[in-house]
Amino acid sequence: MTIEQQLTAGIDALGLVLPDGAETKLLAYLALLDKWNRVYNLTAVRDAERMVSHHLLDSLAAVPYFNGETVLDVGSGGGLPGIPLAIARPELQVTLVDSIAKKTAFLLQAKAELGLKNLHVVTGRVEDFHSETGFEVVTSRAFSDLKEFVTLTRHLLKPGGRWLAMKGLMPHEEIALLPADVKVSADIALVVPGLEATRHLIELERAA
Repeated sequence: MTIEQQLTAGIDALGLVLPDGAETKLLAYLALLDKWNRVYNLTAVRDAERMVSHHLLDSLAAVPYFNGETVLDVGSGGGLPGIPLAIARPELQVTLVDSIAKKTAFLLQAKAELGLKNLHVVTGRVEDFHSETGFEVVTSRAFSDLKEFVTLTRHLLKPGGRWLAMKGLMPHEEIALLPADVKVSADIALVVPGLEATRHLIELERAA
């Protein structure tokens, strides 16, 4: 199976309907990630087939749970899940923040090459980043434990907004350490085609 076929089959298995040209952009992003990865070490996954399942499909599996208009992807690294999300949902304004300049240089290159007008890139530490409007959803894939994630990004979450943390195994110990004014509002088990691993999307919100 080619990586094109693998991606198409995975998107079908997830039941996603993507905009015209989205699969082409996802494959172009993967090629760019693979190319830059040889120099900049953006991801530990080197094999293109594994990148489809471990990066693209893993990110796309969470797409149905992103609602609203504005998303912040914290510690975005190579652009996951933010870039696949921006490709799959062009109506979303997606901001990527990372403190490492070589990673944001890649993100800016990807934005330019893929023509992603709904993508915004910020270089810096998330705790130093300020937004006048805030974000309806704040997400991360491999940024930190849940307590640090919500503590460092609390000032960026709009009233009524949600955190969506992409995790592997159910993080019971991390949940136990959450601040008293933050609660788990949903635990969504994600099934990622081609990935023999447990994935959870933990939705958090401010407790009333």
